[in-house]
Amino acid sequence: MYVFVLNCGSSSFKYQLLDMSNEHRVAVGLVERIGMKDSVLAYEPAGGEKIKETADIADHEVAIKMVLNKLIDPAVGVIKSLSDIAAIGHRVVHGAEKFSGSVLITDAVIDALKENIPLAPLHNPPNITGIEAMQKALPGVPNVGVFDTSFHATMPPESYIYALPYEWYEKHHVRRYGFHGTSHRFVSERAAQILGIDKDRFNCITCHMGNGSSFTAVKDGKSYDTSMGMTPLEGIVMGTRCGDVDAGIPNYLAANVNMSFADIDNALNKKSGLLGISGVSSDMRDLQKAAVEGNSRAKLAIDVLRHRVLKYIGAYAIQLGRVDAIVFTGGIGENDIAFRASVVERLTTLGIKLDAQANNVRGQEVVVSTPDSPIKVMVVPTNEELVIARDTRDIVAK
Repeated sequence: MYVFVLNCGSSSFKYQLLDMSNEHRVAVGLVERIGMKDSVLAYEPAGGEKIKETADIADHEVAIKMVLNKLIDPAVGVIKSLSDIAAIGHRVVHGAEKFSGSVLITDAVIDALKENIPLAPLHNPPNITGIEAMQKALPGVPNVGVFDTSFHATMPPESYIYALPYEWYEKHHVRRYGFHGTSHRFVSERAAQILGIDKDRFNCITCHMGNGSSFTAVKDGKSYDTSMGMTPLEGIVMGTRCGDVDAGIPNYLAANVNMSFADIDNALNKKSGLLGISGVSSDMRDLQKAAVEGNSRAKLAIDVLRHRVLKYIGAYAIQLGRVDAIVFTGGIGENDIAFRASVVERLTTLGIKLDAQANNVRGQEVVVSTPDSPIKVMVVPTNEELVIARDTRDIVAK
């Protein structure tokens, strides 16, 4: 059973084709600059060379047709016919309270996604575009929506209710939703499997750290609390997003610095975080290099990030009561050896000790704490596409 997984943005999309008989990835790629001049299509079949082509791709519908043609191309294709694709799985960012799990896409589901656009104006419209384009390209093939927010649907009210007028929640859906749910779900389940603990009895803190970052307290295998909120802006310091800030700052800037709320929103999302503090880059690799070379603001950005990471780990450890593991994933979590070490070395209050030799790896499943540490610290590379493909397979099978 082949499942096509689509993660659609406004002018780009990532895709994978997976053979779910063995869960192997048979093709992967990316289309960028859709609707612009010199669009780029990247395609890489399993065991083959990466192909990169430049063309003017008018819209998502045209881009998807080009990708599907690559999959069946006699020279570089990986399947004989498009009829081999049994289902399409879509990453959908915001399901709000309407969707607590993955669902088969119907007209009613699409209508509900459109209703949720005010909650995710940057993400849900391209997600819908991808769904509708796939429905045209492969009519009759089932589509499944897998939501970033659904893993966090198990949070109790004390975790998701803001200290705001309660009618804002009742009338306007203002609450914490959380994101990166497929990643938190995958790495928490995989960590439990590695440690030989029943996932339904597993307590951990999952640390998804990349350009966008979020932490989740997982209690008995379910999301109990998470750092991102109603939008992906809240929580940990990120590449260009501010994370937690005083809610009065936008009003102060609007009143005293003559900034519009649109300008402030743009700055909080695209000019803040590691980039805003350092003035160098949103990429930790650039910051580490600049810090070594003596750039004090780059060092400060790294220090601020570490401070916030430790703050969340400490808070979630208290909330959970018992912590079996702390799990790092995402671009920074999986690959930044030095930053990971600098965090774990400060967790001695929890009895944790770093195994420096074990930590000296990138992108591998590994326990980086010593054997006598009461709480295991682990690196588990995430695989959100596999989660989407699994849910798609299971829903279609039913």
